[in-house]
Amino acid sequence: MTSHLDSNQSPEESGLRKGLTSYGDQGFSLFLRKAFIKGAGFTDAALDRPVIGIANTGSSYNPCHGNVPQLIEAVKRGVMLAGGLPMDFPTISIHESFAAPTSMYLRNLMSMDTEEMIRAQPMDAIVMIGGCDKTVPAQLMGAASAGIPAIQLITGSMLTGSHRGERVGACTDCRRYWGKFRAGEIDADEAAAVNNQLVASVGTCSVMGTASTMACVAEALGMTVPGGASPPAVTADRIRIAEETGARAVQMAHDHLTIDKILTPAAFENAMRVLLAIGGSTNGIVHLAAIAGRVGLEIDMQALDRMGRETPVLLDLKPSGQHYMEDFHKAGGMATLLRELKPLLRLEAMTVTGRTLGEEIELAGPGFAQEVVRSIDKPIYPHGAIAVLLGNLAPGGAIIKQSAADAKLMEHEGRAVVFENMEDMVNRIDRDDLDVSASDILVLKNIGPKGAPGMPEAGYIPIPLKLARAGVKDIVRISDGRMSGTAFGTIVLHVTPEAAVGGPLAQVRNGDRIRLSVRKREISLLISEEELAARTLNNVMIEPTADRGYLKLFLQSVTQADKGVDFDFLRAPKITGKTPES
Repeated sequence: MTSHLDSNQSPEESGLRKGLTSYGDQGFSLFLRKAFIKGAGFTDAALDRPVIGIANTGSSYNPCHGNVPQLIEAVKRGVMLAGGLPMDFPTISIHESFAAPTSMYLRNLMSMDTEEMIRAQPMDAIVMIGGCDKTVPAQLMGAASAGIPAIQLITGSMLTGSHRGERVGACTDCRRYWGKFRAGEIDADEAAAVNNQLVASVGTCSVMGTASTMACVAEALGMTVPGGASPPAVTADRIRIAEETGARAVQMAHDHLTIDKILTPAAFENAMRVLLAIGGSTNGIVHLAAIAGRVGLEIDMQALDRMGRETPVLLDLKPSGQHYMEDFHKAGGMATLLRELKPLLRLEAMTVTGRTLGEEIELAGPGFAQEVVRSIDKPIYPHGAIAVLLGNLAPGGAIIKQSAADAKLMEHEGRAVVFENMEDMVNRIDRDDLDVSASDILVLKNIGPKGAPGMPEAGYIPIPLKLARAGVKDIVRISDGRMSGTAFGTIVLHVTPEAAVGGPLAQVRNGDRIRLSVRKREISLLISEEELAARTLNNVMIEPTADRGYLKLFLQSVTQADKGVDFDFLRAPKITGKTPES
C-alpha cells in the first residue's frame, strides 16, 4: 500500500492534506490526522479521495429540516458514486418559530459558524443543506466568504393539508385563520382544528414565504442543481436532487469551480429578476444584499426598482396568488419560470453545473400546459412584487410588497397612530380605547436591526382588535422591521435609517400626517424640513448597548437593512461594484 505521509506536503493541497492543524511539523500533522480518522474505520484508499463536506443542519427544534438525515444519506451516495469522500458535520440550525428574539438575530452567527467550519476542516467542496428562512442565506454568506467550491441543497417545502374541505398550508393560511379568530369569525375549537392541518409534513412553508423565496433565489443564482428549488421535502424527487448534488460537488472540486465564479453581478441580477417575478418575500432583498456584500458588491436599490417596473409577477402562489409550492413543482418548477423570463435574464451567468444559465434553460427542453406560471404577457400582477420607496421618512429607502397589498391603499394619506416599540404595541393594539380608524396609518418604531434587536418580523402589525371586529382586513402599516414572506397587506418595511439610530421614523408623533404613494415611490412625513430638524435636534437618541456576549457583538457591528443587516467586519474589505449593473 502506498504511503501518503510526505513531510513536505503543503497545507494548501487537496483532500485530507488541506488545512493541516498547526503542530509545527506538517508531516506529523497529517500523520496524526490520518491516525484519528482511521479510528472510524477509514482506509487509505478512502482517504485519498476528494473530501466533500456536508453541512448538517438537522435539529429537533427545526421541523423544516426534518428530512435532513435522508438528504445526508442521499448526498453521501452521490459523492461516493462520483469518487469522493463525504464528511458530514453539524452547524447551527435556526428555525423561524423557535429562535428568540428572532431568527434574523442569529443568521450572522450561523454564517460565521458555516464559514469557520469550512475553513477549519479539510474539504475540497461543500454541500450546504438548508431550508428554513435564515439558514440558506446564512450558508450562502458563509460559503461566499470561505471561497471554496460550494453548492446549496434545499430541504424542500411541506405538503399542504385540508381543513373542512379547504386546502391549507403554512403560513399564509396561518395568518388568515388567526385573523379570523381575532375577529371572532371562528371559535377556539376551530382554530385548534385548523392548527393540526396547516403543516402536513416536515419541510418549509408551502407558500412563497422567505424559505421558498430563498430556494428559488438560490437556483436563480446558479447555486443549486437545476430543479433544486421546488421538490417538496418528502418526495423522491427531493432525494434524487440530493444525490445529484453530492455527485456535482465532486465534479466542482475537480474543476475548482469556486463560489466567486458563480456569485457574479449577472447572477445577482438574475436572482433579483426572479425575486420580483415570483412575488418573493421582502426578506429576499435583505439576504441578497448580505450575500452580495460578502463578494464585494452592493445592491443598487433604484436599479432594482426599475427592474420591478418591467418584471411582472408570473408565479400564481400565495400570498400574491392562489397556489402552493407543490403545485409549482408539478408545473415544472424553476425551469418553467426561467423559460418565460428568458428575455429578461443574464444568460451568460455561470452555474454549479459548469454550464451557463442560458445553456441550462435550453437543456430543460420545451414547456407544457400548466396554470401556475403565467406567460409574460398575461401576468397575475403587471409589475414586480416589490417596490422601493424614498422620502423624508426613509432617506435610505423602504420597501413594500405591492403584489400582496390592497390596491385601494397604495395611494393613501392618513393620520399616524404611533407605537414606540414592541411592548407599547402589545399593550395597546387591542384596547377598546385605542384612538384609531381604518383610514389611519399604524407606525411601529424600534424594531430595526439594533432597535429590537435583530429586525424581527413584527412589521406585520396586527389589525387593531376594534377594527378587526368591525370587518377591517387591511390598513397601512409602517415600520423599520421586517415581515414574513407569507404575510399580506399594505405594509411599508425596512425604513432606513431605523429609529434606534436616529432615523426620521423616530420623530413621528401621534396625529402627524403621512403620505404613501407607491406610484410615485414615496413615503413622506408631512411636516416641514424645519420642524423635522427641530424634532431631531431635541430628541436625544441613546443607541442600544450590551455588556457582553453575542448581543454586544451584534449591536456594535450590525449594518442597516440596505447593507443586508450583516456585520460590518464580515463584508468584503472593498466594495468593487453594484448590481444590477447599469
